[in-house]
Amino acid sequence: MIKLALREWHQSHSQNLPTKIQSLKVKIEALNLKGESEVLIDEEVEDLHGFTEELFSLSRINTSICWQQSRMNWLQEGHANSKFFHGIMSSRKRRNYIPFFLVNGVLIEGVENVRNAVFSHFSNHFRSINVERPSMGNVQFRTLSYREGAGLVKLFSIEEVKPTVCVTPIFDYLVI
Repeated sequence: MIKLALREWHQSHSQNLPTKIQSLKVKIEALNLKGESEVLIDEEVEDLHGFTEELFSLSRINTSICWQQSRMNWLQEGHANSKFFHGIMSSRKRRNYIPFFLVNGVLIEGVENVRNAVFSHFSNHFRSINVERPSMGNVQFRTLSYREGAGLVKLFSIEEVKPTVCVTPIFDYLVI
């Protein structure tokens, strides 16, 4: 019963993900184009936010599935114990090895000394220091409406950008 339930879930949620992602992109693009020419109503803004959220969710699922499939291919093809795999791992070990480095003008060598120096550096670097920081207290900030928020994510049009780029003289930016 679990196997059948999982198969149904897989077919309804992850089957044909690239097509679902592409259709969401088309819907988002249509709403963005409409938003450039006129102000979107609140339902359209909510739809835009919903489509964007769903797009990111489906993209994460698609990425996860692709990663899992690549791992399955790697394991099925038998590269886990091949000469190629061991060569790659050996070269990675050589690249990541730190034989020595300088700390305050002193050369630190040896595995244990390097390990202790790295540990002490990061423990000192991330040690919490009690500093009194300024706080915002009870400052109240004005929040944006859906309409104002939608204006922040609107794409630029060529008509908006072209006059600004063409009018600005280039000599204002040169330092002589």
